[in-house]
Amino acid sequence: MLPVYILALACAPRAAGNHRLSTPSSGEVRVHGPASPGWLLVALCAATGAYCLLRMRSAVEEQRRAAGGEALMGFGMAAMAVPAAAFSPPTWAWPGYAAVFGAAALRALWAARTNAHHLHHLVGASAMVYMAVVMAATPGHHAGHGGSGGVPLVTGVLLLYFTGFVLLAGVRLMPLVATAGGGSVGWGDRPELARACRLSMGIAMVAMLITL
Repeated sequence: MLPVYILALACAPRAAGNHRLSTPSSGEVRVHGPASPGWLLVALCAATGAYCLLRMRSAVEEQRRAAGGEALMGFGMAAMAVPAAAFSPPTWAWPGYAAVFGAAALRALWAARTNAHHLHHLVGASAMVYMAVVMAATPGHHAGHGGSGGVPLVTGVLLLYFTGFVLLAGVRLMPLVATAGGGSVGWGDRPELARACRLSMGIAMVAMLITL
């Protein structure tokens, strides 16, 4: 299962051989070895964001509203996880990230008045703001690629939350997958796929926070 494989790669210690491949004696940084989990993370988040765009065509207004926030989260995480060896964002990009996801957090807080599910969007957007601030404060740092940035207490609290979310989402997803079938429900309105996307983004968030 791709999300679990990505999380396992993020948690695994870097082997000495891989480290030598990623930082040759000439100083050149290659896209092989440790960068591979980063590209898998990019692919997972981008695919999740793309499906959330499909969900925005739903006839249910609340479904469209939730899908919009999740699409933004998926594409934002994909961009943030691009290996630094392939692309290093300009210095103004991280304040821009913080502003965009700060606005998304405020929107989720307002929407949570009528639907508690948006509290999860609030936490997710706040986590994106936090990671953007960390990367703005530590030039050369990149989410999902190791480093020593961030406030350990804040990182730990976010890790606990998203780990719990992943476990709970996985448990809730299993009965939906077992009963999923055909019928007239469109691809954008299938609850098991929506929950699978949220589970994938939760796993990706855990992987990024672990290596922050």
